[in-house]
Amino acid sequence: MATVLESLTIPRSSALPKPTISPSVTASSISYINRRPAVSLPEARGLKVSFNSSMTRSFGWASQTLDRSRLARGARIVCEAQNTAVEVLEVTEKTWQSLVLESESPVLVEFWAPWCGPCRMIHPVIDALAGEYVGKLKCYKLNTDESPAIATRYGIRSIPTVMIFKNGEKKDAIIGAVPKSTLTTSIEKFL
Repeated sequence: MATVLESLTIPRSSALPKPTISPSVTASSISYINRRPAVSLPEARGLKVSFNSSMTRSFGWASQTLDRSRLARGARIVCEAQNTAVEVLEVTEKTWQSLVLESESPVLVEFWAPWCGPCRMIHPVIDALAGEYVGKLKCYKLNTDESPAIATRYGIRSIPTVMIFKNGEKKDAIIGAVPKSTLTTSIEKFL
């Protein structure tokens, strides 16, 4: 789930004046298949054309060549920043109190280490949850090698361990690389 950073309404081609393309648009020559006229978009930085996989296979278009691409049914204009807008930040012993214990909203913390294989498996799940629960849940990761005092304080003996905190108190702990549904069930109890 992505957060809407800015909304853009594009009228149907029949309602548009003579089509022109602005040179400042990232996908500078977007046009429609089926002889529809090109659409002039307002200046917007950080936008890209996203093609579904069947279009890339059918037409051989590379989604990286935006300047000559054609926008067909099934393609979307997406914000390039949507993947970075909700980033799971690192929490340390210095920031633990302010970011986790004093947070007004529930907090999910992933205890991990760089050498841990299962930790690398759960990172994308935590990233997805951070995006889905933006504004409702704060997500952080704590490197147990760099902040051993926090890991010891909460009895972390196995990683990855995911803990949920609310009002400065530990509410739940999930140990191991579990499916997203397991984490979602736990999160929903504390929202």
